[in-house]
Amino acid sequence: MNTLYFSFIIPVYNRPDEIHELLESFTKLEGDFDFNICIVEDGSSIPSDKVIECFADQLEISYYFKENSGPGDSRNYGMKRAEGNYFIILDSDVLLPENYLQVVSKSLTDTYTDCYGGPDAAHPSFSKLQKAINFAMTSFITTGGIRGGKDSDNFQPRSFNMGISKKAFEASGGFGTIHPGEDPDLSLRLLKLGYKSKLIKDAYVYHKRRISWSKFYQQVHKFGMVRPILNAWHPESERFIFWLPTFFSLGLVISLVLFLFQIKWLLYIYIIYMAVAFLLAFINSKNLIIAVLAVIAIFVQFFGYGYGFLKSTLSIKLLKENPEKRFPKLFFKHVQ
Repeated sequence: MNTLYFSFIIPVYNRPDEIHELLESFTKLEGDFDFNICIVEDGSSIPSDKVIECFADQLEISYYFKENSGPGDSRNYGMKRAEGNYFIILDSDVLLPENYLQVVSKSLTDTYTDCYGGPDAAHPSFSKLQKAINFAMTSFITTGGIRGGKDSDNFQPRSFNMGISKKAFEASGGFGTIHPGEDPDLSLRLLKLGYKSKLIKDAYVYHKRRISWSKFYQQVHKFGMVRPILNAWHPESERFIFWLPTFFSLGLVISLVLFLFQIKWLLYIYIIYMAVAFLLAFINSKNLIIAVLAVIAIFVQFFGYGYGFLKSTLSIKLLKENPEKRFPKLFFKHVQ
C-alpha cells in the first residue's frame, strides 16, 4: 500500500454557511496528516468563494465552480482534479470530530480496503428536530442506520461519509447520474469489480440534516423510490427487508380499520412499538421532546419510504416503465 494522501471531496449547492462550519471543523483535526480539500460548487446562485478565502491561510483548498449536475457528478468532477490517492467524500452539512483522520488512517493502515464508510451522529449543538431525525435515520429499530454487516467485505457506504481510493474511482468511473441512490449503486459496482469495502465504526461525522418535516418526508420518499431501481440494476442486492416500511405502513392503516370493528390486537402491536421507540429515543437523548419528535420522525420515515418504494416497484416491475422517463427528477446529466 502506498502512503495515504487524502483529498476531501465536498460538493455544495447554495450552502456557504455549511461550508464555513465544515471548514472550521477541519482546522481542529488532530494528527499530522497530508490532506487537501476540493470543494465543488454545483451551479450555486449563492457561492462559497468568500467563505473559502477566509480559510486559505489555514487549509489547502481547491475550489471549482461548474454548472448544476447533481452531487454525484460533482464528486466525480472533484475526484478527477484532486491531488490525493485516496478520496474522502463528505456532504456539506457535516462536521468532523477532531480525531476523524486519526481513526481513518489507522484503520486503513491496519486493514486496507479501497472503499470504506462511516456512521453519522448528532452533535450536542444540534436542534431537537435534528436530533430526532438523526435517531430515526440511525436507530436499529428503523429502516435507517448503517446498511450491510459490520464485519463484511461488501459494506455499502453512504456519500455523506465515504472513502474511495483513486484506483477504485478510476476503475468504476465513479458515481452515476441517479440521486439519491448514487452511493449504493457505486458500492455495488465496486463489489462486482472485485473491490472490498468496510465500515469504520469509529469514523463518524456529525450530520446536521438541516431539514424540515416536509423536506425529511421528500428525502425518505426518494430513498424509497430509488431502491427498486437499484434492485433492477443489481438483482443480487434485492432483499425482503426493503419491503418492511411498505408493510408497516399498510399494516397501520389496516389496524386502524380493524379497530373500528373492535379488533384491537394489531393496533396494540403498533402502540407497543411506539412505546419502545419513545423509550429508546429518551434513553438516547435524555429529552422528552426529542423522544416525542423521534417517534413522529420514525412514522414519517416509514410512510415516506414505504410509499415511494411501492410506487416505484409497481412502475418498474409491474408496468415495466423506464425509470429515467418515469422519474426524471431522480436523474441528473453528466457534465465534463
